Amino acid sequence: MNTREQQLKAFDRLLTIMDELREQCPWDRKQTLESLRHLTIEETYELGDAILDQDLEEVKKELGDVLLHIVFYAKIGSEKKAFDIGDVANSICEKLITRHPHIYGDVEVADEEEVKRNWEKIKLKEGKKSVLEGVPRSLPALVKASRIQEKVSGVGFDWEEPQQVFEKVKEELDELQQEVNSENQDLMEAEFGDVLFSMINYARFLKVNPENALERTNKKFIKRFQYLESKAKESGKELKDMSLTEMDVFWEEAKTL
Repeated sequence: MNTREQQLKAFDRLLTIMDELREQCPWDRKQTLESLRHLTIEETYELGDAILDQDLEEVKKELGDVLLHIVFYAKIGSEKKAFDIGDVANSICEKLITRHPHIYGDVEVADEEEVKRNWEKIKLKEGKKSVLEGVPRSLPALVKASRIQEKVSGVGFDWEEPQQVFEKVKEELDELQQEVNSENQDLMEAEFGDVLFSMINYARFLKVNPENALERTNKKFIKRFQYLESKAKESGKELKDMSLTEMDVFWEEAKTL
């Protein structure tokens, strides 16, 4: 591992390269906060993939890409005379100190749940009108639902036991079935959303990350389906020409891999 001095030297090297690219490279010189936004989102998802794959070498590379974007935004901010990378670093330092009074003050906490509750209370004292202000509007719906539930839980708006949440899941499933029977498409969508929201809430009580859980299932399905495709090709058949019974043979084989 690098020493603190080596880490600072590496960061200084990155800042220097950013200065050079911004001055000399036509593409880098053209970028704006807005043009980088979608690229940053893409890089963040690539980092998420590497984390789920537990590929630490790839995590290192993707963290570098994300760090580049942070430095890039700060460079543009400095050109606008709005902020620079020092302001960015000091801002998060001050926030961390303020929101950790149990470390940098005289507040005592019993566990991580109390830390999270204090965090939300401090944010309200900082001037936020709602605990939900910190949930980005552009978050994917599943992640947004999870963050909403975490935040309201932080101020005490929550169920007491996992079984209560599971009962709510069953209640929402019954209501969905009623609307399916009525064939009202709009109400079916509304009730389906309620089912998903309650399932995400139940995942929180089980200490399961719903986004990670769903992505694991996605990866599992992709692996099994691609096995099915390869076995069908080996047998000289097209999937569209195979019966479900024939496909199921390969699917069951894939489940054993």
